[in-house]
Amino acid sequence: MAQQTLVLCTPDAVSRGVTFEISSQFEKRGLTMVACRMLRATTAQAQAHVDCTKAGSVAQLTSGPAVATVWQGAGAIAAGIEIAGAAGGSDLLSVSPSAASATLEIAVWFGADEVPPPDSNGAAAAASGSVAASAPSADGDAAAAGGKSKGQLKKEAAKAAKAAKKAEAKGGTPAGPAISTEPPSGTRDFFPAEMRTRNWLFAKFRETARQLAFVEYDAPVLEAEQLYVRKGGEEITQQMYNFTDKDGKAVSLRPEMTPTLARMILSLGGKVLLPVKWFSIPQCWRFETVQRGRKREHFQWNMDIVGEASIAAEAELLAGVTSFFKSVGVTSADVGIKVNSRKVLAAILKMYGIDDDKFEAVCVIVDKLDKIGPDETVQLLRDAQVSDEAARKIVASLSLRSIGELQELVGEHPVAADAMREMKELFALAEAYGFGDWILFDASVVRGLAYYTGIVFEGFDRKGELRAICGGGRYDKLLSLYGSPTVVPACGFGFGDCVIMELLQEKGLLPHLEPEVDFVVCPFNAEMRLHAVQVAATLRAAGYAVDVLLANKRADKAFSYADRVSGRRMVFVAPDEWDKGSVRVKDLRLERSEEEKLADRGIELPVAELVAELSRIGVAPQREERGA
Repeated sequence: MAQQTLVLCTPDAVSRGVTFEISSQFEKRGLTMVACRMLRATTAQAQAHVDCTKAGSVAQLTSGPAVATVWQGAGAIAAGIEIAGAAGGSDLLSVSPSAASATLEIAVWFGADEVPPPDSNGAAAAASGSVAASAPSADGDAAAAGGKSKGQLKKEAAKAAKAAKKAEAKGGTPAGPAISTEPPSGTRDFFPAEMRTRNWLFAKFRETARQLAFVEYDAPVLEAEQLYVRKGGEEITQQMYNFTDKDGKAVSLRPEMTPTLARMILSLGGKVLLPVKWFSIPQCWRFETVQRGRKREHFQWNMDIVGEASIAAEAELLAGVTSFFKSVGVTSADVGIKVNSRKVLAAILKMYGIDDDKFEAVCVIVDKLDKIGPDETVQLLRDAQVSDEAARKIVASLSLRSIGELQELVGEHPVAADAMREMKELFALAEAYGFGDWILFDASVVRGLAYYTGIVFEGFDRKGELRAICGGGRYDKLLSLYGSPTVVPACGFGFGDCVIMELLQEKGLLPHLEPEVDFVVCPFNAEMRLHAVQVAATLRAAGYAVDVLLANKRADKAFSYADRVSGRRMVFVAPDEWDKGSVRVKDLRLERSEEEKLADRGIELPVAELVAELSRIGVAPQREERGA
């Protein structure tokens, strides 16, 4: 186990997003994080969790000191992190509100090679996906459970079950069947905080596309499996979420968007005037190994230019990529873009006597070079019926890092000459656009999809800590493959959300986004509720984001609620002001104590001219303030 264990006891459901946000900060640093999430828990219950983690049987299993904090706010989390030090790790455990069940679950999670059967709510939670995490097993069952045998653990589970039934008989929480609260492996929940960040990222994608005059499109997430089954041995065809539907048709969740774009363009026949510049932000699905920056679902910003054969199209796409990076604060010192041409590889294969029909398979293999190394790449080429000498020369040629070196290798080969001309033109255009410092030649970049035919490129983290950030290239033959009677030139790129979010988080470039609530309307009592909703309706019609207290609350509770939902101002609808045709508005953004908030009476504004008066004093909807 890790040298330190940070135990965050979180007694509020809202903290779940915070917990995940914190856990990601500890990655690759050797700290195991155990998050005890409890819904509607009391401080006493949370303290019970802390106490049980300090028990001798559990402490022995952590192989180091445990740092515990009862979560009551951002300060407690910060204190826990400070105590833990600059260490990290992202293993996450959810335990039951019951201290007895928590003791059992933590003991099992810290090493038992067999999770007790779901005999109770607590034990069932232990058997869920969140507990069956990738924690290492201990040597022996007794050692794994802090000296307890499996039999003892099961007895404790049975005891917990009996206690749960007793609590149910007394009107406690029903002991119904437990379900895992985690999403399927490799997929993500987007809670409100994460959703705000995702929307911010997508807005940056859309704004960049708009600036380059691209138009948005979308399509069903379910496609015919045939759309993705191509020659060349691509990994993507082995990673599809495919099945036969109830009509007996072979279908698949889309693993990528480019084939869908090709299908849509073909469906228009001659009705579309080329070239077109389209973009989309689809969710894509691939059953692959889950790791940092790689999920089984992800959103991918795609920009494609269909119907333009000149290298100017690739330059326009790269301008879009670099413009996006600049818009979120990423510089050319952080990220670079490797550029190559499939035509270069085609020329090299010709030089070494490789048949054209092996080209696509070779591209798929050499795309794995960075992942598997030169020796394994050579072996895979041999398996593809490439001679040992040719395989080694091909791999050696992929180490070229300058166009000059490439020129020396390929000489005057006609295919290579065309590639060299395009490459030089692309680099000249990059200088004219102003992103010349972002791109560099790299012969090892070929991209793994078989349909690429010309320029290919890949965005990368210059520190080398993350996988490819984005990638794309030219695919002039794809529409012909799907039945186009003529060759339709096209190029595009895909830009996933997972890796860029990792990068932005590491560099501290993700914004802290609060809910956009302009007003919280508070009725003085039940009799004023009808008037309060009238005020809310008026403000909403004017474009303000307005929340209404749905239950009657004291003033201090109303302030607490407004603070929780990030309300900027409160509108009090009370009898005295209403009889005069007005309401009272308080600004909540000022740094004041609770006593000062209660003492501040705010300003009185007429109901009939409420929107006009707000405009007069400069109170605009938040969306208007930021130009949305």
